Amino acid sequence: MELRIATYNIHKGASIDHRPVIQELKRSIRSLSADVIFLQEVQGRHDLMTNRHALLWQDRGQHAYLAGNSLYCAYGKNAVYDHGHHGNALLSAYPIVSQCNTDVSDHALESRGILHCVLQTPETKVYCYVIHLGLFNGSRIRQTYALIDTVQRSAPDDAPVIIAGDFNDWNNNLSDLLRKTLRVKEVFDELSGQGDRKKPFFPGLTGKVPKPLPARTFPALFPFFRLDRIYVRGFMVNSASVMQGAPWTALSDHVPLVASLRTE
Repeated sequence: MELRIATYNIHKGASIDHRPVIQELKRSIRSLSADVIFLQEVQGRHDLMTNRHALLWQDRGQHAYLAGNSLYCAYGKNAVYDHGHHGNALLSAYPIVSQCNTDVSDHALESRGILHCVLQTPETKVYCYVIHLGLFNGSRIRQTYALIDTVQRSAPDDAPVIIAGDFNDWNNNLSDLLRKTLRVKEVFDELSGQGDRKKPFFPGLTGKVPKPLPARTFPALFPFFRLDRIYVRGFMVNSASVMQGAPWTALSDHVPLVASLRTE
């Protein structure tokens, strides 16, 4: 089975200058031709929105608007405030047979969650986890252990797993932990010459193995920080790419990642 997936922090449907871009987002996300789309910072409700863009999704949430009539969708409400809420979402071409949102908030200043969905594909069930980790290092470490526990409890050892989202892990401190505990691989690490992997000139002399580096996704206008990731288990990676340039520079503060997978 082949599967094309994407992950994207959509900045609550607003550009970096706070212009509503939900219609442009829907067109651009559809242009990715992804079977499964992991989304972060999705606005489920915003009572203060009165412009024509908000009227498109206000009664059902951005996740349902982006899914339209052709995709299944799930939403995990994380940050709740007087005038609305936002969180993570999953859009899928395959039925979502179960969904669960786990609160992994580490302190009162940040509300975070793990949206766990099981997809029923023609070949097998695929276990998907949408993640958006905190801004503080200690929080990210504790939330990663919560993610590990969630995957180990909910996904069979031999089941295909996809974990994707905004990890805010610009120092790439979490990948080794995820690899060792969950036996996952990051899609860019798997592709020789991609993901900014740098090989030493004399590996035999130095004995040093370069640390694999994920793709740069933030800020969208000039991606420098490596914040967004796609980890997989039970899949081979055919390709992985960062969607840079127009229209992505005008739609969010992040750019999306896309990967083409096939089952092992």
